Formats: sequence, structure tokens, C-alpha cells
Amino acid sequence: QVQLVESGGGLVQAGGSLRLYCAASGRSLAGYVMGWFRQSPGKEREFVASIAWSGLTTNYADSVKDRFTIGLHNAKNTAYLQMNSLKPEDTAVYYCNLGPTAFWPGNYWGQGTQVTVES
Repeated sequence: QVQLVESGGGLVQAGGSLRLYCAASGRSLAGYVMGWFRQSPGKEREFVASIAWSGLTTNYADSVKDRFTIGLHNAKNTAYLQMNSLKPEDTAVYYCNLGPTAFWPGNYWGQGTQVTVES
């Protein structure tokens, strides 16, 4: 059974930084993609960033490009999302997702972690 456990997040002032982690267990991650979505009250869940487990391909939403960086700690089966220059509009619950490359986003979701950016 695949399990995704998120950590990180919290409260930060605008312009600050946070790092999120998503640890995966239960299967080999070769050929899979991990990424993050976020959802704020009254809005649909939106894509933030993704990375192939090979580490060779990353994608970012335009709204976070040049501010967020997604990466891997392969040995720990963990992905991270480094968030810099945070803005109040980045406030949301962030969910990590895991799925095979051809069918991403997949069916595996983390529990979600709150990120709040105060102006």
C-alpha cells in the first residue's frame, strides 16, 4: 500500500521561505512522477510543480516559476518543494501527489499541509 506523508509548511511573512516534504513508502518509484497541488478556500485545486523520479524533468505553474524549486532525496524516497519569496496568494493547503508518468496526477495523495503567508 502506497503511503505519502507530508511535512513542513506553517506560517511565514511575505517574502519568506518554507520547505515542504513528501515521503513515499510502499513501492518502487521508478517511472513515477511526484508533485504538489494546492487549494485555498473557495477555489479549485491547482497544480504547483512536479518532478519525474529520474529527476530529469520538472514542471512548474507560471505563478510559482522562479520562486519555487522541486527536488528529490532519492535515497529517502522523498521529494521537497522549496518555496521562496512567498506571497499572500500562496496561502493554501498543499497536497503532494504520486502517480505513474503516463497517468499523472495519480491516485495517491498526501494528507495536506497548511501554508499561510501573512502580508
